[in-house]
Amino acid sequence: MAEYDPGSFRDPESRILVDQDTICRGLSEAALRDWEALEATRFFSKAMADGRIVETTRTPPGEIEDSFQEIAQDWAAILEHRRVPFLSYPYEWSFGMLKDAALLQLDLLLDALGEDLILKDASAFNIQWIGSRPTFIDVGSFKSFGPGEPWEGYRQFCQMFLFPLQLQAYKGVAFQPWLRGSIDGIPPEAMSRLLSKRDLLRPGVLLHVVMQARLQERYGGTNRSIREDLRKGGFNAEIVRSTVVRMRRLVANLDWKVRRSEWSEYSKEHSYHDEDFSLKENFVSEVASRQRWKQVWDLGCNTGHFSRLAARHSDCVIAMDIDHFAVERLYRQLRAEKDEKILPLVMNLAQPSPGLGWRGEERRSLLSRGSPDLTLCLALIHHLVLSATIPIPEVLRFLASLGGDLVIEFPTRDDPMVEKLLLHKGQKHEEYNRQNFERHLAASFSIEKSLRIGSGTRYLYHATADS
Repeated sequence: MAEYDPGSFRDPESRILVDQDTICRGLSEAALRDWEALEATRFFSKAMADGRIVETTRTPPGEIEDSFQEIAQDWAAILEHRRVPFLSYPYEWSFGMLKDAALLQLDLLLDALGEDLILKDASAFNIQWIGSRPTFIDVGSFKSFGPGEPWEGYRQFCQMFLFPLQLQAYKGVAFQPWLRGSIDGIPPEAMSRLLSKRDLLRPGVLLHVVMQARLQERYGGTNRSIREDLRKGGFNAEIVRSTVVRMRRLVANLDWKVRRSEWSEYSKEHSYHDEDFSLKENFVSEVASRQRWKQVWDLGCNTGHFSRLAARHSDCVIAMDIDHFAVERLYRQLRAEKDEKILPLVMNLAQPSPGLGWRGEERRSLLSRGSPDLTLCLALIHHLVLSATIPIPEVLRFLASLGGDLVIEFPTRDDPMVEKLLLHKGQKHEEYNRQNFERHLAASFSIEKSLRIGSGTRYLYHATADS
């Protein structure tokens, strides 16, 4: 049975309809007119062909699937979208991903303005990913552009794209917690308080942060309309285009200059001997090659070495790591390769993304967006147990809840990395030992195969979740 997607309920003119296999969009009469104007443009078909806009077709009334028939009666027309492999959100993206999503949004806006259309909003949630390729999914955001109209999405673009990018680029402060804490982005008043006087000289700060914060103070408590004042002041399409062009130049020049992090060089500096690392590669490759996997999750992916191994035998790999810079490096490599299989995400697995927004349903939790057929959990469990103080049984219950197959690595107490983590711990963590781990692993999984590597300080396991 089809139902409405909670993430689209704020738009009264266009709503997303979903069932198990299909993504559709219901259009009101007004939205249908905008869709017909969009469909008639040159840029739209080109953008769909090159993957910048999600593949979308209008479904004739007689061909609407049975599961959508009842809901479809409420709408003037139904569109069908290509389903993306996995939903992700801006607070899970790296700096480069947010930047490229921003540039895609601006490029599409410029294309639309060239054919008398405009985007009525600028939400970062309008972008999804096919591997390392961003794609715009909200075709209902395009509408006809009337004379004297401003860029309605300007403030939203600043809050959800520009300010988070400036925060990371200018202050070295991670934007992900801010966007996770407020799905509407960073307000200009808050952003202005985060900047010093010296930051006023940085590109875009005075114009987009300070002036916008002052305008909010000026108009926030009055009945005056910014839109009406702009129209009276002679605001026109050329001013909008010029504003967007300058914004694009500003965003394109933003850069996050961090050379390395604690784990970003792991692939070069890991504690394995070459022979041991080859044993680990062979173990993972042997399991991954047993079948074709629809979706693989690589938890603690670092710079994605094992994500790449799994991608050879899967349709989609979700590569997650807490280290923002490691994920950024992986994203840049995947983008250069035009990889469309591996989606890198910044994710603290001790605090995975929860449900957010109205009733906690607008933006879905990590675990409600899909489940893997194969999970890789390599060089991770000691961090969850010793650093995040999550008990071994809890970690394994979490992994079992994902279902499917599991490849997990357990470093013993004698492993150099474990000794390093234990060095400054007040607790001895006596429960952290191989026998205890194997006992709890066997309680939730069937152990298919195991291998000792690293001179006996690391063990690999292939297990299948008990149904």
